[in-house]
Amino acid sequence: MDKESTTVAPEFPRRFVRVGDPLSSWEQIEPYFDRLEQAPTNTPAELDHWMQQRSELASCIHQVATGRYVRMTCQTDDAERKAAYLDFVENIDPKCKPRWHALDRKFAASPAADKLPADRFEVFRRSVRTRVELFREENIPLAVEEAKLEQRYQEISGAMTVQFDGREQTLPQLSIYLERTDRAVRQQVWELSTRRRLQDADALEDVFDELFRLRHRIARNAGFPDYRAYVFKAKERFDYTPDDCMAYHDAAERSCVPVLRRESEVRRNTLGVDVLRPWDLSVDVKGRPPLKPCADTRELVDKCARVFDRLDPELGRQFRSLGERGDLDLDSRKGKAPGGYQSTFHESRRPFIFMNAVGMQRDVRTLLHEAGHAFHTLACRLDPLIDYRGAPMEFSEVASMAMEMLAYEHYNLFYGGEELERAKRSQLEGVVSVLPWIATIDAFQHWMYTNPDHTRDDRRAKWLELNKRFGGLEDYTGHEESLARGWHRQLHLFEAPFYYIEYGIAQLGALQVWQNAQRDPSAALRHYRAALALGGSRPLPDLFTAADIRFDFSRATLQPLMDSVQKELDSLRD
Repeated sequence: MDKESTTVAPEFPRRFVRVGDPLSSWEQIEPYFDRLEQAPTNTPAELDHWMQQRSELASCIHQVATGRYVRMTCQTDDAERKAAYLDFVENIDPKCKPRWHALDRKFAASPAADKLPADRFEVFRRSVRTRVELFREENIPLAVEEAKLEQRYQEISGAMTVQFDGREQTLPQLSIYLERTDRAVRQQVWELSTRRRLQDADALEDVFDELFRLRHRIARNAGFPDYRAYVFKAKERFDYTPDDCMAYHDAAERSCVPVLRRESEVRRNTLGVDVLRPWDLSVDVKGRPPLKPCADTRELVDKCARVFDRLDPELGRQFRSLGERGDLDLDSRKGKAPGGYQSTFHESRRPFIFMNAVGMQRDVRTLLHEAGHAFHTLACRLDPLIDYRGAPMEFSEVASMAMEMLAYEHYNLFYGGEELERAKRSQLEGVVSVLPWIATIDAFQHWMYTNPDHTRDDRRAKWLELNKRFGGLEDYTGHEESLARGWHRQLHLFEAPFYYIEYGIAQLGALQVWQNAQRDPSAALRHYRAALALGGSRPLPDLFTAADIRFDFSRATLQPLMDSVQKELDSLRD
């Protein structure tokens, strides 16, 4: 993405914000807050009109913020992009926050608020009242510092490169060599990558320590004993509790870890090695070369579009429009931030997909996943309220993970014969490994944030303890430091605290969608798309019900799903 995206979408013309106003500075934004604070909201009609104007302003400002974030992550070593992003973080967002709070209070105090139709505004009212309850002006500068530190993590991670195979490569690019059949090469690459990460380990620990202290202060300022208590309220987790998360941890340990370790033992035996090492986890167990789904990202996009055509021609059309509009940035390169995401430009109501493709099967899964998010954005884009043009993360991730599973039956567009079975196994093995990993990351956060006085040594010991509880059978002898610092790879710990259990909840939802599709593909897709179209307009359990799946992440749900996964894995091994 080469420029900020502030173009007004013709299908969503501005009616409150002046056409052509870029809203690139506080001076341009402030008058619109003044007008909204002074507008009448005494009747349901007045309040509804005011909410739509408020939503338009939020969409326009969000468009600017998203444009600057996207440009920065696409090239973290570009000083101009970094400066523009930090300008929003430091000079615009902090001034917007107290004004949004004033508007929330205006809504909550309106005599018309409780007269709005309950089925339409129940979720909105609940969210606004929660934000009013949590707002503290003294937390605004702390949030600025938090965002700057998060950007520092992006910068450090994006700069990690090594010299290998005759050229400078990013760590995501290097990961493809871990599928090589030559074990010595895999070990060399893994150790090279690990040494590069460890060079910045202390710097990342410093960044995290500062983030941790800031977050604890934010929670205490808001009247909470610890950050966990604060964040559960701030993330509006009205439908589950920390105890439910602990139940998920227990279910993952009892139902997923045995499958993970069984598959690890199968891998060790088939590879014919005495001990499974961390560089043995991605290679094909029968010594076949790495799966290569496509020659380049252009072919990756084309084949994914054909998968979506099979599921529903409308999905194929929507996906192709992303490429046509320049809403895809897929290749890995130096200076690009790690990972992958889908972000929404809320004024144009268009999705943008970011990832680091390097020619691996993982690229297929990632693009299918982020496309699921994009379909969610497009499904609910007609809602006039920005608050409903998205859903709680626990269901947003169902949109993406379920799309991976719906596409599972169409991998023959990428592969044939043995390669097709390998790709399917790879998908299911990913499910088996990610569920305990989610438990590891979530349990680590619960422990850290309810023990605010812990030391780095305490953190190290807890991380190693959790790896013993939830990990596979791989042996890190000689690389203990890499294992102890393994949590540095998980950007959510730095940039999105407590945003990870959502993946576990959603994965169970996605597996249920997959089971439904095995019985009736058209009905499963119909329920899936109907749920996406609701956006965030209904409570979380209602969204799961609309998708014809259960909102439950205890062992009662997890165990039968893992039984199905194990059965499928066994069939692919025969």
